[in-house]
Amino acid sequence: MADSYSFDVVSDFDRQELVNAVDQVRRDVATRYDLKDSKTEIDLEDTSLTITTASDLTLQAVEDVLRQKATKRNLSLKIFDFQTPEPVGGNRVQQVVKLRKGLSKELAKDLSKTVRDNLKKVTVAIQGESLRVTGKNKDDLQQAIQLLKAQDVEVPLQFENYR
Repeated sequence: MADSYSFDVVSDFDRQELVNAVDQVRRDVATRYDLKDSKTEIDLEDTSLTITTASDLTLQAVEDVLRQKATKRNLSLKIFDFQTPEPVGGNRVQQVVKLRKGLSKELAKDLSKTVRDNLKKVTVAIQGESLRVTGKNKDDLQQAIQLLKAQDVEVPLQFENYR
């Protein structure tokens, strides 16, 4: 019997589900009557998504479709960091959507401090872009998970390697 239990707190998303959602958005935009002639382009890179379209109105519509498709594919909307749209040549607008992945150093410090202040029986270690929470009792770890779920953070949190 193990005398110590642990889990990792990470912020990640399923890349393939995101690719599928973006493909669905492209198809929707190509077939929707109000967006068909907007010459909308959606480029997916490693850390961001770039939407180039005809106007602010079509940009809003494409954003709405993106949010709907991501939600249907169980992707948290917190992974999208919508930047301010910028005008590009030919009366078109472009918007960069950064993809949030991993815990920043500041966020990891804040979360670890919250757990340490509220739960004395667990230890928290920052490991790169994740947190490792360790305790002798599984109930203490469950309390830590509930505490972290209650926090309002700008990234989605997942709890992995529970053992």
